[in-house]
Order: sequence, then C-alpha cells, then structure tokens
Amino acid sequence: MTKIGVLALQGDFEAHGRAIERAGAEAVEIRTAADLRGVDGLVIPGGESTTMLKLLDAEGLFEPLRRFGDEKPIFGTCAGAILLASEVSNPVQRSLGLMDLAVERNAYGRQIDSRIANIDLKGMPTEAVFIRAPVIRRVGPEATVLARYLDAPVLVEQGRHLVATFHPELSSDNRIHELFVQKAGAKERNGTSN
Repeated sequence: MTKIGVLALQGDFEAHGRAIERAGAEAVEIRTAADLRGVDGLVIPGGESTTMLKLLDAEGLFEPLRRFGDEKPIFGTCAGAILLASEVSNPVQRSLGLMDLAVERNAYGRQIDSRIANIDLKGMPTEAVFIRAPVIRRVGPEATVLARYLDAPVLVEQGRHLVATFHPELSSDNRIHELFVQKAGAKERNGTSN
C-alpha cells in the first residue's frame, strides 16, 4: 500500500490524513527527518508559512524535506504551496524551491476575506476553500495549471509535485488527494522515479 507522510508540525494535518486514507493510501504523521524514511510521498499542509519555516528549522527538517522532494512527490496546500515555490513575495522569504512558481502570500486578503468557491477540475466543478490564500503569479514552462480561480492558477503540477492554493482537505471532494496518491504510487508500481 502507498504510504503518504503528512507534515504534522502545524495546520490541519489530521484532515489531510483522513483525505489520504479515503484516497486509498496509508497516512503517516511526519515530525522528524527519520519519519520520512519509508513514505512514498509527502503532504505539506496549510498553516502560516513563516511559522512553518521556523518549525522546520527547529526540527532540522528544512534540508531533509528539500532532499526528499528531489526524489519523491510532495503536495503543498496553501502554506505548503508557498514552501514549494521557487519565488515568494509579500514579503520575500526563503522556500524549498522545488517548483518553478512565483507565489504572493495572503494575496486574496486577510482572514475575513476567506471564501469557498467552485473551481473547474477536469470539466467538473469542485469546492475550493480559500483561507488567507496565496496567489500564484507566475508558472514556469515545466509546470501545468490544472485549475484556476479568478483567472489565477490554484492547482498546479510540475513533474512529481503538486500544489493547491486552497484547502482540498476541507472539502468532501477527494479527487485532488486521489491524484496525489496516484502520483506517489506510480513509483511503487513502476519501480522508477515519477
């Protein structure tokens, strides 16, 4: 069975774990670099990206996460999307740089501006929960936009990695987690990097 780690330092990692289980994989909470051994992919949940960076540094996880992403798939949601981007603004901050994306933090506004919207995912509507969400301002040539909201990319994949600027774990529609589980399970099935 495909094992998906869920970074369990901040954010609603438990909801991601439940979504991963519904998608047919085993969810494993990740709190240390040693926990990364044996998982086929990793979810970095939402939260507050600057706080998450401090927690990653405190736990010695920043570089292990970058190395993990060089070999295995990572799915970043909201703050996780910020951490996977190569360029972050509002304000500028460091990131793992695993996807060729420019992301602006909190670009939809403050907490009070959070919203639930319908987005088109492969021709079918799906619910997207935006909470102090970032906006993807630039998508590199190797990345593919899978869904948009207000003409901005909100779901993007690049190679093995996937980001959402919203919170799919808060929706009953499990297709996005299923997509990630398929990405992570492809290595297991093919015996090669995906």
